[in-house]
Amino acid sequence: MSENFDSALTYTSYLAVDELLKLQRPLSTGPEHDEMLFIIIHQTYELWFKQLIHEFTEAQRAMESGDSHYSLAILGRIRTILKVCVTQIDILETMTPLQFNAFRSYLSSSSGFQSAQFRIVEALLGRRDSKMAGHLPPDIQQQVKEITTRNSVWDSALIYINKRGHAVPADVLNRDKSTAYSANAAVQEVLLEVHRNDPESAMVCERLVDIDEGLQEWRYRHVKMVERTIGHKMGTGGSSGVGYLASTLFNPTFPDLWEIRSSF
Repeated sequence: MSENFDSALTYTSYLAVDELLKLQRPLSTGPEHDEMLFIIIHQTYELWFKQLIHEFTEAQRAMESGDSHYSLAILGRIRTILKVCVTQIDILETMTPLQFNAFRSYLSSSSGFQSAQFRIVEALLGRRDSKMAGHLPPDIQQQVKEITTRNSVWDSALIYINKRGHAVPADVLNRDKSTAYSANAAVQEVLLEVHRNDPESAMVCERLVDIDEGLQEWRYRHVKMVERTIGHKMGTGGSSGVGYLASTLFNPTFPDLWEIRSSF
C-alpha cells in the first residue's frame, strides 16, 4: 500500500512561511526600528493564545473523561507556554520608553485590550462578565457568550475530582455555568481530602495551581512592563492603561486551591 503524502510539500509551504513573513507591516515613517519587534512580539502572543485555547479545551476533555495522566501532560504544557509568555516580556522590555513613543502615535486606537483570543482564554478559565467582550465585534461577542454558558476549566476539574470518588456537592456540579464561580467551603473540604488521600488527583490540582500562578505572574510582569514604558498615560485603546491592568492582579483563577493552603 503506497503512502499518502504530498511529494511537493516543503517546510516553507507546510508552515506557510512566505505568507507569515508578509504579516509584519510597520506603519511608522522609516519605519522606526523598534516597531518590528513590537509587532512580532504581539503576533507571537496571539499565536500562543490560539494554542492556549486549543490546550485548555483539550485539558477539559481529558479531565472530564477522568484521564489523570493525559490531564497532567496537557496542564504541564499549558504551564510551560505561560512561562514562555512571561519570558517574552523580557524581550519587549529591551525597548525603551523613547523608542516606543517614536511609533506609538501610529497605533491610533488599537490596543491589546482588543485581543479577542485573550477574552476567550479568560472565558474558558471562568470569567463571567457581560461586558468583557462588549468592545469586540458581534461574532466574537457571540462566541464568548457561548463559551460562558459551558463548563469552565475549573468546572471540568470538579467533574474530574468527582469521578475519582470524591463527592463534590451536587449543587456545585449542577450550578448555572453562566455565573461566576465563588470560593466554596464545602469544595475546599473535598480538596483537602483529595490532597491527603489521592496523590494522583492532588497532582492534577497542583498543576492547576501552577497555571494560576503562571497567569498571575504574566499579569504582573505585563503591568510592570507597561508602567516602565508609558508610565500612567492612558492606553492607546482608551483604557486607563496601568490602572486597568493593575486591577486584574492577585485575583486567583482557582480560589479554592489557594484557600486550602493554610489548612494542611
